[in-house]
Amino acid sequence: MKALLISFLTCTTLWVSAQSVDNFTLDDANFGKKVSLSDYKNKKAIVVIFTSNVCPYAVYYEGRITQLISEFDNGNVQFLLINAHSDEKESQEQMTNKIKTWGLKVPYLADKDQVALKKLDAKKSPEAFVLKPVGEAFEVFYRGAIDNNPQVASDVKTRYLKDNINNLLSGKAATSGGRPIGCMIR
Repeated sequence: MKALLISFLTCTTLWVSAQSVDNFTLDDANFGKKVSLSDYKNKKAIVVIFTSNVCPYAVYYEGRITQLISEFDNGNVQFLLINAHSDEKESQEQMTNKIKTWGLKVPYLADKDQVALKKLDAKKSPEAFVLKPVGEAFEVFYRGAIDNNPQVASDVKTRYLKDNINNLLSGKAATSGGRPIGCMIR
């Protein structure tokens, strides 16, 4: 029974990592233009993080997201922040205010029709995806939590997202990550 379970889990992991993602185009609240996933097909990795202006868990991760963007500011990795929440405090205008205050120089995409959310089957904010460009298409290399401690950055023991970005860049296989903990995207 144990061998069967391991085999089942291995198959499931392989299926998830081979998930294909179609191109999408969203409005960027940071730079005021449209951004498509295909704009970054020449990158080695595209990191998509579903986030929120006001979700407490998303706020807990702001510093860690800023640090990751800084660490991978080498031209090989593109970060895309996506807000798919529809509450008033999550409007595109509020997103613009948030990203300007946050000070990041990456796209902050408004997904109010939840196009990207459906393509990636995202459920929480924050929830992270590492996409691998494959020709004109994209495959999900990693999907899950950013790390193992959403509330206390100093207590983080495993950095799932960072480890998997490094795995992709170095040609290694993806490793499993934790289940995202955060606010449900509605």
